[in-house]
Amino acid sequence: MNVAELIEQAVSGLGYELVDVETSPRGRLLRIFIDAEQGINVDDCVAVSNHLTRLFTVENVDYDRLEVSSPGLDRPLKKAADFIRFTGQEAQLRLRIPLNNQRSFSGRLAGVSDGRLTMEIKGVAHEFELSQIERARLVPDFERKQELKR
Repeated sequence: MNVAELIEQAVSGLGYELVDVETSPRGRLLRIFIDAEQGINVDDCVAVSNHLTRLFTVENVDYDRLEVSSPGLDRPLKKAADFIRFTGQEAQLRLRIPLNNQRSFSGRLAGVSDGRLTMEIKGVAHEFELSQIERARLVPDFERKQELKR
């Protein structure tokens, strides 16, 4: 089992979603991004960090520094499940290969079907192959976040 699979299993076992794992060029830094339906707070990060530290000792995972954090308001979208979960929200994506001489798109996520993402851009539905998306992120909606706090 590689380190990413080990982390995925441990994080999901604690009730969190593993969003991403980043490593430094020599693998000395492990940066883990976690999420949950109710959001992430410092206590969640501490709990996951403590658990992973113990697990890495048992599994002899060699690293110098471990960072665990929330993915932030501009959360990356990596898996089909991410695009489904955040349907209706604004996102930006970059394609691996240009489509009509354009690689970057912004719009509202409208769903996923048969490996294709539907995104509404300026009122028009566009489809993109999930396999052709190089990276995608949510666009923070600060007004909506303020309404949720009230």
